[in-house]
Amino acid sequence: MAPEQTTNEMENQTRSTDPRPEAPPDYNSHVVSGPPATAVPPPASHPKGLPMGDCGPQQPAPYPFGPPVGGTHPIQHQPGKHPVPDQSAPITWMPVPAPVPNCPPGLEYLTQLDNIHVLQHFEPLESVDTHNKYDIKNNLDQMVYTVTEDAGDFTKNAYRTLRPFVLRVTDFRGRVVMTMHRPFRCTCCCLCCPSTRQEMQVQCPPGVPIGFVRDHWNLCRAVYSIQNEKKENVLRMRGPCSTYGCGADSVFEVTALDGVSSVGRVIRKWNGVMSAMGDADHFDIRFPLDLDVKMKAMIFGACFLLDFMYFERAPLQRSSS
Repeated sequence: MAPEQTTNEMENQTRSTDPRPEAPPDYNSHVVSGPPATAVPPPASHPKGLPMGDCGPQQPAPYPFGPPVGGTHPIQHQPGKHPVPDQSAPITWMPVPAPVPNCPPGLEYLTQLDNIHVLQHFEPLESVDTHNKYDIKNNLDQMVYTVTEDAGDFTKNAYRTLRPFVLRVTDFRGRVVMTMHRPFRCTCCCLCCPSTRQEMQVQCPPGVPIGFVRDHWNLCRAVYSIQNEKKENVLRMRGPCSTYGCGADSVFEVTALDGVSSVGRVIRKWNGVMSAMGDADHFDIRFPLDLDVKMKAMIFGACFLLDFMYFERAPLQRSSS
């Protein structure tokens, strides 16, 4: 047995030192031909035969291991061509009107309108108040102006709805065409005192006053006077007995000084759940088409004083615990 083991070990050493690999086996010798494949009838979706590219019997089943987990909805968009959900829709602006004689620059839009909509950006009720922003549109849903509040953060959160502010009205060029200034008025003393009455000045162009909106004390309803640049009364505005308007619109009638002749309306639309969840006011302003453009601007400006006095909600107060 010993000589045979020595011979086998020598053969193994000789094979391991040979660097050439062994020849691969002939795989054709292992192929076993089977019976011919049976003919498969064409699918119902192809009555004239199989479409080009189909492989008949070798065509795999649609779901060999069950339907896919991700669903069977087809791909509707090519890669890179699908719409972006966060992309905002383009803004359509009202066409620029021709210059109008004796019209302050930027108010030419109002000469062509008898109805405008003031849409406040939605602001949920939170512990910190934010700057108000508004979109001004016509009946065709075209943007006319944008209005942005300019007030300090401390002033906004300290004085809440009584805060002084400056509202800047800009056109599609980003040019400030009008500003509205509201000074601070303390309401802790007698309500009938003139120093406690609310007031707002409208300037167009900025730095040039065109009128004032002044609050008058009344036991039952909101009463305002719309004045010209000389503080002379031109129009009157009266609100409803209940300005909260829960479940209904709040209508403020604009009349002549006699209190009878109707000139226009400022309507705060009831927005349902949106009105209860936060600040998302919608005002509908109506006035005659041939009304003096400065008085149109004054009625437009009075809308914002009404918003801050009656419809601006104070932020929620969080408990210290």
